[in-house]
Amino acid sequence: MLRMKEPSRQQLWERRSQTPLLVLAVAFAVAYAVPIVAPDASARVHGACTYVEWVVWGAFAVDYLVRLALSADRRRFVRTHWLDLAAVVLPLVQPLRLLRLVATLMLVGRRARMAPQIQLTTYVAGAVVGLLMFGSLAVLSVERDAPEGNIKNLGDAVWWSFTTMTTVGYGDHSPTTGLGRVLAVGLMLSGIALLGVVTANIAAWFISRFERDDQAERLQLAAILELRAEVRALRGEVARLGGAAQTATAPAATAAPPVAAPGDLAAQHGATSPTP
Repeated sequence: MLRMKEPSRQQLWERRSQTPLLVLAVAFAVAYAVPIVAPDASARVHGACTYVEWVVWGAFAVDYLVRLALSADRRRFVRTHWLDLAAVVLPLVQPLRLLRLVATLMLVGRRARMAPQIQLTTYVAGAVVGLLMFGSLAVLSVERDAPEGNIKNLGDAVWWSFTTMTTVGYGDHSPTTGLGRVLAVGLMLSGIALLGVVTANIAAWFISRFERDDQAERLQLAAILELRAEVRALRGEVARLGGAAQTATAPAATAAPPVAAPGDLAAQHGATSPTP
């Protein structure tokens, strides 16, 4: 009897830490949105939000270090998880809130893809919602105080994110700062990539459906041909048995008459001749 392979310590850690990290990511989203949506909040609120952001980043950094320590091949882990390393190091290069946003999104995306129960459609839908929300907040934070900016409230930012991700680009709202334009490029590329993923997923579904239908038709045709061959074989067997039965029960009238002996013919001739 085959025994199932036990998960490694790294896999156990990833399973156990996935839900807490996702909860921390939600807390990060709230902490990132509050200062932008409510810029007039007290300094204590802003400080608490900044503290939560750094705590979430620190949790993801600790998670990366733990997974690195539990990995059997640490060099291979670093090579295959270089995006995780970049997301952990990125906020330390320049402690901007936007960099912490990008890093957290990268780490959440990497960990979410490890969950086998998350299907592609759910992942794409979550990515669209996340990009729209964070893209709107990020562009609002960098464009609100721009002298020539025309994105001054959350409604304008959300509308701009929708038109940018769908590559429609009405032009009524557009970023004027360099960082805002970098965000616009990122949203455009993300929208095109997500649209390609959705299109490929739909095409793959249709192709798989057609392949299943074609395979079912082939199986039905093979079954019909096999049934026809069996019917022909049965008909041949019935014909062979019927011919043998007719040969064995042929009527006696069709047989040749018996030949009389010469003595019998002479006696019969003497009996029938006249008396002198």
